[in-house]
Amino acid sequence: MLFFAVVFNFAKCTVLSIFYIMFESFDIWKLLAGLGIFMFGMFLMEESIKKLSGRAFKRLIREYTSGKVKSILSGIFTTAILQSSSAVSLMVLAFVGARIMTMDNAIGVILGSNIGTTITGWIVATLGFQVQIESFALPLIGIGGLGLIFLGQSEKYSAVSKLLAGFGFLFMGIDYMKGSVETFAQGFDMSTIPDYGLMVYVGIGVLLTAVMQSSSATMAIVLTALNAGIIGFSASAAMVIGANLGTTITVLLGAIGAAPAKKRVAFSHFAFNLITGIVALVAMPLLVFISLSVFASNNHVVALALFHTIFNVLGVLVFYPLIKYFSVLLTKVFPDKLETLTLHINNVTPNVAEAAIPALRMESIHLVQETLRYNLAVLDIDEKLVFTSSDLAGKKIRAGITLETQYNNLKLLQAELFTFSASIQTHELTEEDSVELNRYLHGARMTLHAAKSLKDVRHDFEEFANSDNDFLNDQYMNFRKRLIETYLKIDKLMDEREGADKVKRLLLILKHIKEDDHTFVAFTTKAISANQISDINVSTALIVNRAFVQSSRQLLLSLRELLLNSDEIKQFMAVQEINETLLEYE
Repeated sequence: MLFFAVVFNFAKCTVLSIFYIMFESFDIWKLLAGLGIFMFGMFLMEESIKKLSGRAFKRLIREYTSGKVKSILSGIFTTAILQSSSAVSLMVLAFVGARIMTMDNAIGVILGSNIGTTITGWIVATLGFQVQIESFALPLIGIGGLGLIFLGQSEKYSAVSKLLAGFGFLFMGIDYMKGSVETFAQGFDMSTIPDYGLMVYVGIGVLLTAVMQSSSATMAIVLTALNAGIIGFSASAAMVIGANLGTTITVLLGAIGAAPAKKRVAFSHFAFNLITGIVALVAMPLLVFISLSVFASNNHVVALALFHTIFNVLGVLVFYPLIKYFSVLLTKVFPDKLETLTLHINNVTPNVAEAAIPALRMESIHLVQETLRYNLAVLDIDEKLVFTSSDLAGKKIRAGITLETQYNNLKLLQAELFTFSASIQTHELTEEDSVELNRYLHGARMTLHAAKSLKDVRHDFEEFANSDNDFLNDQYMNFRKRLIETYLKIDKLMDEREGADKVKRLLLILKHIKEDDHTFVAFTTKAISANQISDINVSTALIVNRAFVQSSRQLLLSLRELLLNSDEIKQFMAVQEINETLLEYE
């Protein structure tokens, strides 16, 4: 860390000294204006692409990362289009936090994103320095600007207009930066800048990228300086290596204080770029020779873009065999911690709906599991009679936790679900996402109602257990038996490995609950006829049974929202409506 601090301070002084020399010789404001226009163009392009197809790329990263090779290719393609490795890394961080992407595949996407981000250098080096910029930059800005004015009401055409304008601004910025140094470069003597060594130029690249939060902007500056002859090829190559490392700062900052899963992703990005940088520095003479051999010596700008790609590809080849081992190491360094209440939504940010909504569903299922355990405790049933050891893995031990505390935890968990949902809804959602989100929230509400239904009659259960009335004692044991049977079926239904028809199984459980309800009423009627129960106890028994049945039904309706898709829900409701109609004619 001391070494990096020294390099940063030295690099900072070097940058300031270079800018001072340049400030005395040419219009530095034109250079800064060009840099600002370039970054504004990048911003417009990234924003418009996210609007046009950002969701598709998020879905691509989520769904097409089933293996390391696919993950790397997805990272290359997505970053090449979005032109932002930081944006892709933040998406990966969200998906890993939501536990819908493995750490191995996340590392693969990050490796690919480093190759994909080199496309910017190729675009700038080939179009920005090889063609007449004004011939296409100005028309793009003109068309894009007019499109925003006249077609701005359409979200699609507005995004297309921003894309065109952003592309034009990007190259106009390059033109301004080129113009600001061309006159200066004609009389500039490189010997006036002392040879600080390659590590200092690496530090400059890191510093510039960390300050501007854009390796593409650093690349544009380096290419401009190289094109003007202000710095040599080796120095510019070292700055590009530094820019590669500096781009990890954004993700590292985003992981401060975050869940272990996010820290693992952020550190893997940093470690890969650091190792790649070290490999590139060690092999720099060979890589520089290859890059300059492919392109003529007067084509240093394109040769630098090739160098940028080569050392990133080399880094992937070196790192690829180590992905699995590195993933294991990161898990040991940043182990998962047992969370107090939430298990899923605490690992994901709400601004990526494709990750946040599945996490909300998983958290709602977690709420169902905790409700099942609470309801078992209400009837003093050992949860091991229902749940297997794998079901209880990672769950908190119930010893010393009162029923009141358990119920309050359920309410707090539901509150966190709704708070997280509110954060999701502040971002743009499709109609499909909104419907899905509302279903899961409805499921969470029904789940807590199921807990409250038994909570309200908990003292009645205790009275039944301690009563001197044989009928009430028997029914208390019967309630416990009914609950165990129902929850065993529910636990099996919730097992994602079970591939059987969930609609049919839900309906069968509902049917079983109704049959138990009818049996209870029949037993109670028989007990009344035999004078086995007083009038006041009859009323209490019927109230308790109603609450018991209602609790079970509410849990099943919750699972309907959480486990079934839209077509299955329609099928479920259609069959349920038919059954209720038939009951009316019985």
